Amino acid sequence: MRLLVVEDNNELSKLLSQGLGSAGYQVDAVSSAADARDALSDISYAAMILDLGLPDEDGLSILTELRRRGDPLPVIVLTARGGLQDRVGGLRNGADDYLVKPFALEELVARLQAILRRPGQLLGRSLELGNLTYDTESRQTFVGGAPRTLSARELSVLEILLRRQGRVVPKKAVEDHIFGLAGEVGSNAVEVYVSRLRKQLSEYGATVVIHTIRGVGYMMTAET
Repeated sequence: MRLLVVEDNNELSKLLSQGLGSAGYQVDAVSSAADARDALSDISYAAMILDLGLPDEDGLSILTELRRRGDPLPVIVLTARGGLQDRVGGLRNGADDYLVKPFALEELVARLQAILRRPGQLLGRSLELGNLTYDTESRQTFVGGAPRTLSARELSVLEILLRRQGRVVPKKAVEDHIFGLAGEVGSNAVEVYVSRLRKQLSEYGATVVIHTIRGVGYMMTAET
């Protein structure tokens, strides 16, 4: 599950990226409102961690824009502004939660998990299809109840296909989910990881099928 961290303090940004990564999330980090807008326009994120004190403008402007266009992206605001009116203002502008610096990383992770479990959000603790189960918190895969090992990028492919099971997932969406803002990506990189995942699941005896929709993307269904 990919998150966008918008924080201009390099040290804190690194700590957030490392901590959230250790909690099982994939993280893209940017340091300005302009870069945040670019990232949001290119990639579909599960949630955003947003600092308000950005160098180019107030982070609340990004939040306000999201809500005005009806974007339900979960947003946790991080700020040094700890006053009651600041907290109320952030929540009224559409923040899902509000943390005042300094804060404990464990609390941020717990609040993030709680938000993503709300009805209508992306995080289901367990994703299932056929005899395949994927635990989104532990990032553990089970086939017929037995734990199976997949690489981090194979898990990324598995997660997005399971979340949209029975529907075609565009190749670009799969690429963004795997690589995010990683930069230049090989032309056949997605095909490579889909192929590896397909082979692994077959060897493990998973009763699912990954269909390639030529020129469009991929779809996962249960075997019939």
